[in-house]
Amino acid sequence: MVSGALKPPEEATSSSLIPESPTLDNIVTVFTRIPFARYLANSLGVSVAVTVLLVGFGAMAGYALARLRFRGREAIFAMFFSTLLVALPVILVPLFYVVSRMGLTDTYAGLILPVAFTAFPVFLMRQFYLSFPRELEEAADLDGAGYLRRFTRVVLPLSKPMLASLGVITFLATWNSFLWPLTVARDRDLWVVQVGIATFQSQYGGEWNLIMAASLLAAIPTLLVFLFLQRQIIESIKASGLKG
Repeated sequence: MVSGALKPPEEATSSSLIPESPTLDNIVTVFTRIPFARYLANSLGVSVAVTVLLVGFGAMAGYALARLRFRGREAIFAMFFSTLLVALPVILVPLFYVVSRMGLTDTYAGLILPVAFTAFPVFLMRQFYLSFPRELEEAADLDGAGYLRRFTRVVLPLSKPMLASLGVITFLATWNSFLWPLTVARDRDLWVVQVGIATFQSQYGGEWNLIMAASLLAAIPTLLVFLFLQRQIIESIKASGLKG
């Protein structure tokens, strides 16, 4: 991909991995032919918002289902878990109908909210908290801490490795999402980078150097986020002292 992105047009069909005359003109051309910077900004904003909501609410719901005792807890978790068996294409039409009736089509809320509350983070965090040492929470109980204070002061700081891992998974999945953004957003100003690349490919499919340049630009942010959070995961494991 990097090789193709750096090849000039006359070398676009060459099988050589090393460009004879590497150039950055392809990257400049991508930004001038389509509003690619806007697509990148949309993807970044949507991915960060979905990640924050999913990780935050997933941690709270997972902790409640793992530690709080209330009637119907197992039934609620079973309902959450059952939604993992339903793929997005199955509910795409009714989901779009609901979003349309709420007036959220062609809005950032329509891009974010329907995918910001899913069962996987709840399931993952619940399983993590079931194995969380109760002794640490009991020590907080002796200091008179309630569930909220115990969760924010003791549990969350020691959950950083799992939260970081969940954040990486959620960000990458949202950044690479294509079907729902294509369905809910017809306004070009709301297109995310994957929809922009698909449209760009249909218009300039014969210019593989430009397609590779656009793909490279879309891949760089995900690599940076992954590398940054990977370091955070390692540091959090060292700091927490928890072993899997």
